[in-house]
Amino acid sequence: MADLAAAMDRRRLGTLLSPAYLWLLVAVFLPLSAMLFFSLLTDLPQDAPDWGLTLDNYGQFLTNPTYATLLWKSLKLGVMVTLACILIGYPCALVLARTIRGRARETLFLLVILPFWSNSLVRIFSWAIVLRGNGVLERSLDWLLPFDIRLNLMFTTPAVVIGLVHSYLPYVILTSYLALQAIDDDIIEAARSMGASRWTILRRLLLPLSLPGLLAGAVLVFVPVVGSFMEPRILGGRMGTYYGTVIEDQFIAVYNWPLGAALSFILLAVVLLIIALASPVLKRART
Repeated sequence: MADLAAAMDRRRLGTLLSPAYLWLLVAVFLPLSAMLFFSLLTDLPQDAPDWGLTLDNYGQFLTNPTYATLLWKSLKLGVMVTLACILIGYPCALVLARTIRGRARETLFLLVILPFWSNSLVRIFSWAIVLRGNGVLERSLDWLLPFDIRLNLMFTTPAVVIGLVHSYLPYVILTSYLALQAIDDDIIEAARSMGASRWTILRRLLLPLSLPGLLAGAVLVFVPVVGSFMEPRILGGRMGTYYGTVIEDQFIAVYNWPLGAALSFILLAVVLLIIALASPVLKRART
């Protein structure tokens, strides 16, 4: 009887999970399989009837040091943006979750998720208007300060970082906010009753207990930033050549889909390797 009940539970669980598995198959595994197939081609089938299978596309990454240099540059960009999002986002989430109450919290929370309501290109071009020479930012500083100032932020690495932080900062705030909200207030009150200072509560209670949410937000930021191409292309100019922009060029400009697919899979492998190497540290931090 127990075996029959367990079998029924497994069938019921499989029925409930089947839509999720079907979505993963259609939206993730099938596109990745098609991209893997393209990465092994000598040419596109519609362009060259004598196409074949090869590993030369992956070999170009090893023989051309430019790709490795740009990948390293993109990884450093991902680290910078992730650290900036953590330094800005976690204090914001802490204030939202533990300090502000009522309608003020709802208003600020709405402002946090507001960037998700607009198109990413609109956000990027808005920053281009703000950061360009004689733009909104420089004119505002000229109006506030008695001396002339030229920031020259447009088409620089800081401009790319600013645009990416604005795009992905809500991920860190949302995940950290949910983790902080899940902390029982009685734990904080007990620490206060025992004489713990605010800094001690933050360091010994709030930060360790909310660390899983913070780490989840960091991963959600780092993974897409490493392969980003719109912000570097528009805000970085000639300085905005990264691994993601090269992949975009292979698909859009050069029309070399096999090489673009191979470079994409190499990026995916590197990101998965970094996450795998960091997973023991992350697990130890969570416990």
